[in-house]
Amino acid sequence: MALGSNTKFYETPNHPFQGERIADEANLLGRYGLKNKEELWRSQSELRSYRREARSLLGRAGDESEAVDRESEEFLARLKRIGVLDEQDSLDDILSLEVTDVLERRLQTVVYRKGYANTPQQARQFISHGHIVVGDSRVSTPSYKVPVEEEELVGFDENSPISDELHPERAEEQ
Repeated sequence: MALGSNTKFYETPNHPFQGERIADEANLLGRYGLKNKEELWRSQSELRSYRREARSLLGRAGDESEAVDRESEEFLARLKRIGVLDEQDSLDDILSLEVTDVLERRLQTVVYRKGYANTPQQARQFISHGHIVVGDSRVSTPSYKVPVEEEELVGFDENSPISDELHPERAEEQ
C-alpha cells in the first residue's frame, strides 16, 4: 500500500452534534451549492492551514531575517493571486478571514456569481458536465480555485449546447 493513500484532506468537527453548528453548515451548503459537508470541512481546513502559517510567520517576524520576510511576501502573494486577500491586506488580515472568503473563490461560486447559472447547484452541474471553460481549458472540478487573473476567462465551452444564448437552461440576463 502506498504511503499517504489513506489521508483525509479535512478535519471533522470535535463535537459532532451541536445544533447551531449543524444549522450554520446547512446554511452554507445551500448558499454555495456544496455536495456534502466534507466539501465545507475541506474549505475550513484550508482556512485553518492559512491561519496556522500566518501565525507561524507572525511569530517569526521578530527575527527580522530576510528569509521570514521573503516567505511572508510569497505567502501573501499566493493568497492575493487566488483572491482570498485584497492587494492592501497583510498577514494580520489572514487571521480574520472567514470560510466564506475561501468558498467565494471556488469555480462553482464564480460561475453562479457571473450569472451563467440560475443556482449554485446548476453551476455545479454545468461544471461537472463539462460546459464550463477557464481560458482554453475545460475544467470539470467545481472546487477549482479560480485565480483573480483567470476570473474574466471563465465562460461556456464554445462546443457546448448551453453556449447558445437561447438554450432553455441558460440563466436569465441580469
